[in-house]
Amino acid sequence: MDRELAPEIVRRSRTKTYSFVLVGLLAAALAIFLFRNVLKTSVEAARIRTATAEIGPVENSINATGEVIPAYEQIVTSPIRASIRRVLLTPGTQVRPGQAILDLDKSLTIIDYEKMQDQLALKRNSIEQLRMKLNKNLFDAEADDQIKSLNINRLQAELEDTRRLLKVGGRTQEDVTRAENNLRIAQLEKKKLENDLAYNRQSMSASLKETTLQAQIEEKNLKELDHKLNQANIIADRPGVLTWVNENIGSAVNEGEMLVKLADLGSFRVEGSCSDVYADQVKTGLPVIVKVNEINLRGTITQVKPSVKNGVVQFVVQLDDNRHASLRPNMKVELFVVTNHTAKAVRVANGPAFKGKKRQFVYVLKDKGVAERREVETGLSNFDYVEIKSGIQAGEKVIITDLSEYEHVQEITIDNRPE
Repeated sequence: MDRELAPEIVRRSRTKTYSFVLVGLLAAALAIFLFRNVLKTSVEAARIRTATAEIGPVENSINATGEVIPAYEQIVTSPIRASIRRVLLTPGTQVRPGQAILDLDKSLTIIDYEKMQDQLALKRNSIEQLRMKLNKNLFDAEADDQIKSLNINRLQAELEDTRRLLKVGGRTQEDVTRAENNLRIAQLEKKKLENDLAYNRQSMSASLKETTLQAQIEEKNLKELDHKLNQANIIADRPGVLTWVNENIGSAVNEGEMLVKLADLGSFRVEGSCSDVYADQVKTGLPVIVKVNEINLRGTITQVKPSVKNGVVQFVVQLDDNRHASLRPNMKVELFVVTNHTAKAVRVANGPAFKGKKRQFVYVLKDKGVAERREVETGLSNFDYVEIKSGIQAGEKVIITDLSEYEHVQEITIDNRPE
């Protein structure tokens, strides 16, 4: 037979049950509160930057670095072996055409020049002596030839007389044969003289030509040295600014050693470099944006260096406005090589929110201070804009601040309360 429980036991049981229910309700409320904070949170308005999507052109670019250098820089080298006597102008000086920059000691080269003048005079004198000697030899050969002709005429007359006397018995056949042989010998000797005379004429011409050519070579060497001596007057041949001068007075300089750098600081170009990862994309003729401080200048790649050094591709940029007031020599600038372009696209100002991925999540502002997470597809990009192929319409506001810490949240609230 069951017995009824005591009232105290029943009361304790009910109290225990109510306590469990109350703890469960509190745990459920706390879980709901935490879950709501996970799904929806807020961010201060002062922390974010927004940009409105719009329709416009977008250029795809490669980041590079560059250095501004004068468009024209003349390097003056020493044309002779000399020493620096005086420095007339220092680096940074504005020079005019014809203005002297350095004074070189040219005494050793002047001595060499005078030696060459004497050697040329000797050569010309030897040419004259050779001409007189050859003329004498030629005259003697011609005279011998004439004498031999007269001798042949005499021998012919003697032969005729001998033949007549043979007919009347005054000479023998042996006398006639002897006279004929003498005449034949004289004729052969004359032929030999004529051959020697022709040879002497040709030899004379060749000898004179060889000696004359040697003199002409020495004369050209003398003119070359004279030209170098004139160039050794280190003067500016065009207006510009001295960027470097060898100021070591008394030091010896060899032929071809650099003495002066003269630059035209009125116009500039840019020498750029980028990673060899982009070697196949950097080509001659591509447009380039040069960022000088907060100013963007346009230009074109005119030359790509054929070799890659230390993983870097080098190229030269010709600026459209190469006389812009912001340009300074040796200035470091940012370059953006434009590799692609679209004339009409949905674009958003570039910012930390865009990570360079083709598909990613960004936050788009809605009404009542709420931003929703939305997946977008990006296209071309540069330092100014990112092309949006899908996910955002023109006119919508996009948060371009990096909110990757809230990437698990579908919606965030923009807190406009002042701090």
